[in-house]
Amino acid sequence: MLSWKRPGEGESAGERALEAILAEVPRWRDEPLRYRPVSGGISNANWRIAVGEAGDYFLKVPGRGTEMFIDRLAANDASRKAHASGFGVEVVDFLPDLGVEIFAFVEGYRASSNLDFLRPTVRRNAVAALKAFNDSEPLGLTKTIFDMIEEHVAQVAEVGGRLPPDQPFLMRRYAEAKAALTASGLDLVPCMNDTLAGNFMIDAADSVLIVDFEYASNNERAFEIAGWFDEMAFPEAVEREMLEAYFGAVTPQVEARVAVLKALADLKWSTWAMIQEAVSTLDFDFYKYGTWKHMRARTLFHHPDWNAWLRRL
Repeated sequence: MLSWKRPGEGESAGERALEAILAEVPRWRDEPLRYRPVSGGISNANWRIAVGEAGDYFLKVPGRGTEMFIDRLAANDASRKAHASGFGVEVVDFLPDLGVEIFAFVEGYRASSNLDFLRPTVRRNAVAALKAFNDSEPLGLTKTIFDMIEEHVAQVAEVGGRLPPDQPFLMRRYAEAKAALTASGLDLVPCMNDTLAGNFMIDAADSVLIVDFEYASNNERAFEIAGWFDEMAFPEAVEREMLEAYFGAVTPQVEARVAVLKALADLKWSTWAMIQEAVSTLDFDFYKYGTWKHMRARTLFHHPDWNAWLRRL
């Protein structure tokens, strides 16, 4: 386990940046502080802060370039509404000028992995948590999957990021999906839009909390499920079980909607990764991640049922 440090003991650039932020937290100015890094996350630096007798907190330092696609005020709004829904972590403080959120540290919980979702109890509890947030009051920010993809495509050009040779084909498929989904009508609800396994916290009883609402916005409801299925790689039988648990029934329209939105989720995150490759200072292979996402998007864009899915929307 990484050792604790106190303000003034920072050696790396990341530690010194954190110490500068700690000095800006009014409630902690006269408190003895210690800190150590928390692993996980591919956008920000995460830290555990011990504050005298007050206990421990979780603080994230925004990564370089994340302001291109994260609205920190909107993220804070979503974090607070997630907590109000019963399945988020309490927001203790927010430094809007720095874009820094400070959360209660949830003892007894850990970040889940894909293997945890092999357990039906974890899946059921995660569905309940996601649906509670999706059914909560609208967020202040509306950004659909279409907005995200088009924004990222423009940003890749701005930063000189790499795109695959078949980008024109990918964008033609995107345009087909956008037209069909728009014609069918969107069910805009609060979505976290980032359903990685690590954003679901579980305890020994398999209770679930959801964390990391940086990409949250009002978005198409089925996108939340589609993006989740992309990350989890559930077998078809499990996907149908989850769809029934979430929507109450599995219909051809729901299945088609999720299939199309899976492809768009992979296109969104693959393009995002190419931006990150160009601007991020984090030690993560964004190009490899983006290439993998591009390959998965192609699998669906080339699927023999693609046109049938569009007609069923």
